[in-house]
Amino acid sequence: MSHSWASRAPHPLVRPLVTRYLGYAQENVTLAVHRGLPSRHVTLIISLEQPVRFSGRPGEGSLQALVGGLHTAPALITQDRVQRGVQLELDPFGARTLLGVTAAELSGRVCDLSDFGADLASLPERLWEAPDWASCFAILDDVLLARAVEPVSPPPELGEAWRLMRRSDGRVRVADLAGEVGWSRRHFGELFRAEVGLAPKQASRVLRFEKAAKMLRGGRRELADVAAEAGFYDQAHLSNEWRSLAGCSPRTWIAEELPFLAEVEEPALT
Repeated sequence: MSHSWASRAPHPLVRPLVTRYLGYAQENVTLAVHRGLPSRHVTLIISLEQPVRFSGRPGEGSLQALVGGLHTAPALITQDRVQRGVQLELDPFGARTLLGVTAAELSGRVCDLSDFGADLASLPERLWEAPDWASCFAILDDVLLARAVEPVSPPPELGEAWRLMRRSDGRVRVADLAGEVGWSRRHFGELFRAEVGLAPKQASRVLRFEKAAKMLRGGRRELADVAAEAGFYDQAHLSNEWRSLAGCSPRTWIAEELPFLAEVEEPALT
């Protein structure tokens, strides 16, 4: 298999809403089905080849460009031999501004990007005509900057709690997060779920899982050490959570998926 990747942070005014742009091009792909793993991001994918075919908890469908909300089960992606496209990692608290809906309205779902406005619906054709990744990313900046002019922000307490959750990779207790922002645990849980679509404990699970996946991508193979560093009770806890969130054991994922995943440097998280 041959592949190329390009990654770039968005325009500074878009950066609070989108973590990064990722361009990908792959040929002779032999992995028939890819597991789309839960993560901290609302995911926007624009295919510049065949439409993306997906199944699993979000349902089943085929879309040229899609938005996937936060989820706690894998999305199964049927892969073609040739793939090329762009992926955007949206902060869930930026969904209101960029898409006009809360992340909660997207949670567990896959939606057609064209549902969110003509400017976004035109992106597949505009990006297909772009000569290189830099030009693709400039087009994304242009479209998203126009939407970021008037940001719609959730209560600042939620933003602060989410920042603490991300910084700790989900290892801060929910009661401590609620106390940190001056709310009761129940009030915090209700407002967080209404905005994000996951309860705080579910979001923390996803963050710990994502931390473990990053370590495995980076070459760590001692599961007991990965479990301890990522905030799991022990290796058994890690394996159980992996089966729940990824649909397979960590070692199965390492054998099936890891050879096809390139290391792309990730921006610092705050």
